[in-house]
Amino acid sequence: MLQIIGLGAGGLKLLTLEAYKSLKNADVIYLRTEHHPAVKELEEENIEFESFDYLYEQGENFAEVYRNISNKIIDLTKKKKDIIYAVPGHPLVAEDTVQQITNELSDNEYKVIAGPSFIDAIFTSLGIDPVNGIKVLDGLNFIERDLEPSIATIITQVYNRNIASNVKLTLMEIYPDDFKVKVLRGAGLEDERIEELSLYELDHLPWIDHLTSLYIPADNENTKQFNRLLEIMEILRSSDGCPWDLEQDHHSLKKHLIEESYEVIERIEKEDFFGLANELGDVLLQIVFHAQIAKEDGTFNIYDVISEIIEKMLRRHPHIFAQVEVENSAEVLENWEAIKKKEKMKQGETRESILDDVPIQLPALIQAQKIQNKASKVGFDWPEVDGAITKVNEEIEELLDSIEKGNLDGIKEEFGDLIFSLVNVARFLNIDSEECLRNTINKFKSRFKFIEDKVCEEDQSLEELSLERLDLLWEESKSN
Repeated sequence: MLQIIGLGAGGLKLLTLEAYKSLKNADVIYLRTEHHPAVKELEEENIEFESFDYLYEQGENFAEVYRNISNKIIDLTKKKKDIIYAVPGHPLVAEDTVQQITNELSDNEYKVIAGPSFIDAIFTSLGIDPVNGIKVLDGLNFIERDLEPSIATIITQVYNRNIASNVKLTLMEIYPDDFKVKVLRGAGLEDERIEELSLYELDHLPWIDHLTSLYIPADNENTKQFNRLLEIMEILRSSDGCPWDLEQDHHSLKKHLIEESYEVIERIEKEDFFGLANELGDVLLQIVFHAQIAKEDGTFNIYDVISEIIEKMLRRHPHIFAQVEVENSAEVLENWEAIKKKEKMKQGETRESILDDVPIQLPALIQAQKIQNKASKVGFDWPEVDGAITKVNEEIEELLDSIEKGNLDGIKEEFGDLIFSLVNVARFLNIDSEECLRNTINKFKSRFKFIEDKVCEEDQSLEELSLERLDLLWEESKSN
């Protein structure tokens, strides 16, 4: 039987009576580390033990060290030896080795004997009531999205200044550089040390060691938190909120969502990535706006929106989240379409045509390319791009014929056919017709602006110049 004992956050006086008796009567004791306030007192009591500190020097990182320690304890337990494995604090609080060991052993192969957690000591030292909300993170293993500024946070295992630096850099992605935090060393011990400082100063402290933790108070005014955005939208839609926001509904917001989406595209095309963050925020606002209206109507809320997309991404990426193998991105897209089809059938959606999946609200070029893609998947397509190019030439001839006859309805029809056939060529060449046209528009605007600037330098107006002069300036703009 393996006994996993928590040594508490201080000396032997903090041990439970059960833990103390087990240590006194044990034949074999293994410590994860000797770097603990109780170890010196264990030696004074003539309690013999072995530690795994030597593994810290052999491993490349903490994850590897903890895995090696866990494997050794598991092996010893499987050999039917009665041993004790003692760890700092409470065995089930911020103790990776214990989690790994208990995951591998059956319930009747081990027993956990609790010890006071250093978290309890931190609550006492800082006067914190955890009922008000607290989040505990491992300083060796957390990422930006684990952070919730609206909740007070304790970050454990800030073992040294190098780890403190990594912790600081992650926190500064969310919190202001000068945000006030508290660093605690040896919480609950006689030489306990607590210091408040700005976040950017965190790794400047020379006394950070294996007994160090970090306390981050709640930051309800943090502008980098999603819940704050939800709160703002709720206020704007309240009875005392903004009159304009209160007047809006799903239909009135449609045009704003389209406008904001195109502004995102504009920032991408200009490679203005700082501006892109701003415009993406405007799109996110529209999503939150719709979700708030739906919440008020009792249909759904923002968390339903998030849950839906999470489930959809998991379903549609079986090559990542399931045991489906793919060779290339083409197979990924094929699976995606097949999964979509199954989803629609399961939801009872019926289509009179496979082309009904293409939204009619899309810009015409995008809609044309999507429709052609759909038709191509069932074999309605040219075998090679040459056929599509021949079709373009045919449509040009038919357009010229309609122009010669002065047939306005025929001109409109043939002009549309020509554009549609050009989109088909773009599809064969794996290029986006909408993007190509937008690039040409931007190029035209740039060259035209060059002409305007030149004319202004000459103290003239565009209307005063001859077509020949404008054409020369156009050629000059192309070379520039």
